[in-house]
Amino acid sequence: MLRFIAALAAVLLAACALVPTPARDAPPVILVSIDGFRPDYLDRGVTPVLSGLAASGVRGAMRPSFPSKTFPNHYALVTGLRPDRNGIVENTFQDPRWPGETFRMANRQAVQDRRWWDEGTPIWVSAERAGIATAPVFWPGAEAAIQGVRPRHSAPFDMQTPNDVRVQRLLGLLDLPTAERPRFLTLYFDTIDTAGHDYGPDAPETLAAVAQADAEIGRLVAGLKARGIAANLIVVADHGMAQLSPDRTLYMDDHLPADAYRYLTGGAFMTIYPAPGREREVATALQKPHDHFQCWAKADIPARFHYGKNPRVAPFFCLPQTGWTLTTRAYKPKKPEWGAHGFDPESPEMAAVFVANGPAFRAGVTLPAFDNVSVYPLLAKLLGVVPAANDGRVEDIAPALTP
Repeated sequence: MLRFIAALAAVLLAACALVPTPARDAPPVILVSIDGFRPDYLDRGVTPVLSGLAASGVRGAMRPSFPSKTFPNHYALVTGLRPDRNGIVENTFQDPRWPGETFRMANRQAVQDRRWWDEGTPIWVSAERAGIATAPVFWPGAEAAIQGVRPRHSAPFDMQTPNDVRVQRLLGLLDLPTAERPRFLTLYFDTIDTAGHDYGPDAPETLAAVAQADAEIGRLVAGLKARGIAANLIVVADHGMAQLSPDRTLYMDDHLPADAYRYLTGGAFMTIYPAPGREREVATALQKPHDHFQCWAKADIPARFHYGKNPRVAPFFCLPQTGWTLTTRAYKPKKPEWGAHGFDPESPEMAAVFVANGPAFRAGVTLPAFDNVSVYPLLAKLLGVVPAANDGRVEDIAPALTP
């Protein structure tokens, strides 16, 4: 019996040795999302801070997960799961288990309801379980008690909060007493995405938003330096932005009568729900060849998109060519839209920026393009927590890490 207990103890000790031990005095990990920031914005001559961080650290371009929308990709970044597996399959979607309910970004009740989020395990949940304080402020999912776990520090998203206030809030969290101070923090800027939608990715207004976001990163870097904090800073985007034009507009009315279907999302793609009894009619019309767009039944979505198995995915998904808009004549937008995302993740316009700098990263590294789900295992490695099952590959970023 004693031999058995000794052997069991040896096995348990060996197993524990394989599990990373979080170092409480290790550098904080700061994940910054600049919504809609394309990698080529670094080459426009208005980003001295970010370009400097890239030159003395790491630079790369990420392929967003499909569909290239805000909530699915923010959740992919922190869970390492593509939207079809993390459950946030779009910005607006439904779950057949809960008839009459719709998840929308602006629906505060839904955003705070863990049922929508529980299919993924975001990095802050694993960190909190390991005893690491986190502050995923303004990050999608952070307002819910995912799998029953809340981050130590969070705040309801408020688009009206100025960027400089957001930076100061993060720095204030780093001024907390050691027992309360978070080791994983997030920062989120939405002004570039807004400008890209309103004016297009190449407009002077968008370039000005890029410069302003760069200045806020400078404010963050200066604040860290003043506090003597050598953080591992990772700057990402959820997707890029493509130029739109009124002469590249497609209308579903030309292919289906309005009473044959309903849709939840239009624009860079359209999610179609056939009316009861009209399924065959809708399938026949949508699956014909079309100029400038293609539709699939969810089971037939090409494998390269890794999409269509989740029950939350709409029965039919229609994807225009990048830069084209798919809508209906009945839809009247409040104002013209000159930029959009949601298109094929392989399109260069959809690429998202990746910049990393800090003690964990080598200097002057440019990574080949990689899938954004690989950010998650990187975060787990930097925090010293065991990653949950995921679709990422830390090997994609390993060449950029110090020994």
